[in-house]
Amino acid sequence: MSDSTPKFKREPAEHRREALIKATLSLIAEKGVHAATVRAISARADVSQGMIRHHFSSKEELITAAYEYHMDRLTDLTSAFAGADCGAPAARLAAFVVGSLTPPVVDAGSVSLWAGFFTKVHTDKQMRDTHERTYYKFRDRLEVLIAAVLNEAGQPRTPQELRHLAIACNAVIDGLWMEGGVLPSAFAPGELPEIGIGSVGAILGIDLTKAGQQT
Repeated sequence: MSDSTPKFKREPAEHRREALIKATLSLIAEKGVHAATVRAISARADVSQGMIRHHFSSKEELITAAYEYHMDRLTDLTSAFAGADCGAPAARLAAFVVGSLTPPVVDAGSVSLWAGFFTKVHTDKQMRDTHERTYYKFRDRLEVLIAAVLNEAGQPRTPQELRHLAIACNAVIDGLWMEGGVLPSAFAPGELPEIGIGSVGAILGIDLTKAGQQT
């Protein structure tokens, strides 16, 4: 028997789980969380309703998993811009900001999904815990980049100061991300990342303009 046999058994299950999550996301993007019923999800994913119960203990668990999938995907897409090949810390931070404020991270569908899920954050503990994890995942990556830039500039900060700077920069990025997704026609091409780089640089007291232009 081939050693690869177990892999072929695992992959279909992983694919089916992901298909259920993507079906849930598409329904929520189109019609809101209330439309993501077990029947609608199974029909969209072209599977039986029993398949949902096989992979998730409840519809709520599936919706929470879909939210985490969506938010983690946005963070990973953003982080890909700030890869090690970007070179200097300033260039990596600028790339992270640019990645946060350009497609595919910024688009109407991403913001609509976030807004659809957010109605459950204050009423569902699982959803709130997931929101907290995904928020910190993004903010912690941003904080590491900020620390590297300030250290290179000879302006190291305390952990508390870095936390405050990351919160402030994250708030700017989030605000621009929402505006760009809700009303993209209000911004010229490249305007959102340009504003983001300038604003993050102003918060840090570092000129990121040149690094942003290179990105």
